[in-house]
Amino acid sequence: MIFFLFLNKCVSQTDSISVKTSQQDSIKKAEFLRHIGNGYFPTKYINIDLRYLIKYNQYEGFRTGLGGITNKAFSDKFRLQGYTVYGFVDGNFKYSFGGGFRVSKKTNTWINLTYTEDLQETGSSNFLTDKRFFQFFEPRLINIDLFHKHISKTISVEHQLHPKMITETQFGVSKITPTYNYTFNLNSGESFTNYNLTLFKTSMQWNPFSEFKNTDNGISETKVGYPKFTLQYTKSLANVFSGDLNFSKVDFRAIQKFTHKKNASTEFVLTTGMTSKNTPLTHMYHAYPNNVNKETIWSRFSVAGTNSFETMYFNEFFSDTFSTLQIKHAFSPFNISPWFKPQLVLISRFAIGTMKDSFRHNGINFSTLDKGFTESGLELNKLFFGFGLSFAYRYGAYHLPNFEDNIAVKFTFNISLD
Repeated sequence: MIFFLFLNKCVSQTDSISVKTSQQDSIKKAEFLRHIGNGYFPTKYINIDLRYLIKYNQYEGFRTGLGGITNKAFSDKFRLQGYTVYGFVDGNFKYSFGGGFRVSKKTNTWINLTYTEDLQETGSSNFLTDKRFFQFFEPRLINIDLFHKHISKTISVEHQLHPKMITETQFGVSKITPTYNYTFNLNSGESFTNYNLTLFKTSMQWNPFSEFKNTDNGISETKVGYPKFTLQYTKSLANVFSGDLNFSKVDFRAIQKFTHKKNASTEFVLTTGMTSKNTPLTHMYHAYPNNVNKETIWSRFSVAGTNSFETMYFNEFFSDTFSTLQIKHAFSPFNISPWFKPQLVLISRFAIGTMKDSFRHNGINFSTLDKGFTESGLELNKLFFGFGLSFAYRYGAYHLPNFEDNIAVKFTFNISLD
């Protein structure tokens, strides 16, 4: 009898150990997938940055390199990060290095210093507070050919003002050199083919309906709520640390998403930006084009972006003030089999913008968006290993005479790491 009681106790302990081991394995797997989803491959002290392994664009051709950031096992009070890449067509190395130290764990406040020599797409505008966004494919990057070189030195402060509100403020100096023929003329009569900028940026993201909790990794979003709002202000200071130009920018984005039954959803994304006078083309807006300048539909066949205008050609439009509205409705996935569940998404996009004194930008031809640009289409996603198909049609004021030039047919790519 005693033997059977002892045996039963041993079995119970074994089961308990087995359950704990299974839970630990599940936690490790979830943590690993979280890192991969954020674009990192975790090692003991350094998380390897997957963004820099290999990319392709029209200026550099294949761009490959290595980057990384130290993790909490190295230190939870300071961090080092950097990358080095090489472009096989332009034959140049680009790199960045820097670090940061934590001032407050409670508010997740960090002070960061960074030095960067790299390329940036002309007309692109990013929010400092955007969460890291990683894609196995970056579709727009493939066809971009309009870049400017920048050598930048920045200091920034990340701060969680409130669990529902994060902020980042950055101050830096940059030397800007367009890789294309471009001259910017000021009203004063001065002309610039390259220029120095002294930039102050502050950005705030407010998620009023999300839920958060304190974790070992800081404040984490446990429930995603909508709408979400992001606001950013940029000021270029002339005659401060050799800055050449004086201008300002305001950028705003609102995202609203309604979730319906059976994984259906409707999403609205409103983005707007405005610059003052004396802003060079490098720091204006291009409205997220994603259509390559080639003659036939099939020669333009590539990968559709997440929030890009698929029928708008690269370098076709630039604006000093612009707004875009994108609407997506995803129907419930078709439950054809356990492994085959394609999803139909209807999409409509609208953009409008202006350009004052466009004659001051010499060396590049472009149009303005003052008449309003419209396109609509559909996606049939997750047909085969995350790949799907996208169809978009351009209509309205900027409808082109040749019918084929208004159509974009592309791949889509959607994958979940759950």
